[in-house]
Amino acid sequence: MSAHSAQSRAASASVAEPDVGRFGGLEISEALIRRFDNAGPRYTSYPTADRFVPEFDEATYRRHLAERAETAAAAPLSIYAHLPFCESLCYFCACNKVITREHGRAAEYLDYLLREIAMVAPQLGSNRSTAQLHLGGGTPTFFSMTELGRLVDALHRHFAFVPGAEMGIEIDPRTVTANTLSSLASLGFNRTSFGVQDFDPAVQQAVNRIQPLDMVERALAASRDAGFESINVDLIYGLPRQSVASFDRTLDEVVRLAPDRIALYNYAHLPHRFKAQRLIDASELPLAEDRLHIFMHATRRLLDAGYVYIGLDHFAKPDDELSRALRDGTLHRNFQGYTTKAECDLVGFGVSAIGKIGRAYCQSTRSVKSYYEHLNAQRLPVERGLTLSPDDLLRRDVIMTLMCSVPLSFRAIEARHGIEFARYFAQEIAALGPLAQAELIEVGDDAIRVLPKGRLFVRAMAMTFDKYLGRPGAASYSKLI
Repeated sequence: MSAHSAQSRAASASVAEPDVGRFGGLEISEALIRRFDNAGPRYTSYPTADRFVPEFDEATYRRHLAERAETAAAAPLSIYAHLPFCESLCYFCACNKVITREHGRAAEYLDYLLREIAMVAPQLGSNRSTAQLHLGGGTPTFFSMTELGRLVDALHRHFAFVPGAEMGIEIDPRTVTANTLSSLASLGFNRTSFGVQDFDPAVQQAVNRIQPLDMVERALAASRDAGFESINVDLIYGLPRQSVASFDRTLDEVVRLAPDRIALYNYAHLPHRFKAQRLIDASELPLAEDRLHIFMHATRRLLDAGYVYIGLDHFAKPDDELSRALRDGTLHRNFQGYTTKAECDLVGFGVSAIGKIGRAYCQSTRSVKSYYEHLNAQRLPVERGLTLSPDDLLRRDVIMTLMCSVPLSFRAIEARHGIEFARYFAQEIAALGPLAQAELIEVGDDAIRVLPKGRLFVRAMAMTFDKYLGRPGAASYSKLI
């Protein structure tokens, strides 16, 4: 055990061990978590992105676009644009990014991004309303306000945004001022998501992301002053030099800052896949037992502070749209996570962006150089994707319903897919037995219902219906918790 690990254990002792019998009012024990804490997908899609194939090319994507454009009842659109540039490297980051201080690269990238938008938009069909826009990265605020204004203007020219459309942007607090946030609001953005991760200076130093508390506090206050409707904060547990005690201090400040939503992510240390993570000293990572205690303590504190557990790693205030959608059974899930919008076609623009059009998934090339080469040749920058089979569509329906803790009606599934649920999924229903015995799920004659404490284990439930698990070619997954 490293010296730091020993210190971490000692620091953890200063905070009481999680009272597993009082987990925000839910009776969830550490033993129960350990029993079902296996590695598995996060199910922002089904099939998961590691099942995409290179045989899905530009011609295939164009066929799906044409097929969807001819559908009279085509779904509304959700748009994602990937802006990959960052000024500095965060060691924990698993995103597709380009580290540079040359801000001139943003203007060149934007020119190509607008070219891609202009190529795709006419193929989506007329009269398609757009309900959501999300800018991710990278660091979207690496781009100047003039450049972001060009992007928003182009999107409004090509797409019919509905009144009150969700317009969200990911923000690095180190890159914005009050003027920046006010300008973003004037462009129509109404949702911000701040990467906080941890307020502890030692943790920030270990992951090369120094952002003092007062900097984040000013950014959140400026967002409120600018009129943003929803403010999200991302936290990560399992980072180097973290302990229950140190993360408890971060939670003190997060609860005081009172964002509308909180995402509490589990750090997955996969240095063989993500080069940046090789710069992390693995000996400083919390032990598995400490990581579990950090998660349990953090969850209990957020629930005790009045946040509603939405599912997986998301929390929201009781009056937030996500909380209301959970209560009324209208919660949905897509590549951006939990959402309140009904099933949308997701159009992805930019390097590595993933889209979902009807019965197909499509991902753009991950390299900026390759992205430019495709567009220079008047080709859409498609790298891989997947055409879903009837069985894929059926299982996607089942899995996403479970992931949103919505009652899974056998009759509704049968009507949509033309199968007899109990017969088609006899093996899967039997495999749910241990989850049912643990009172996490209720399997009836006409429906499957996720019980309140079962919302912590929806990934395990979804895995039961995933026919691809265990087959060759699967990615390395993080633990469920």
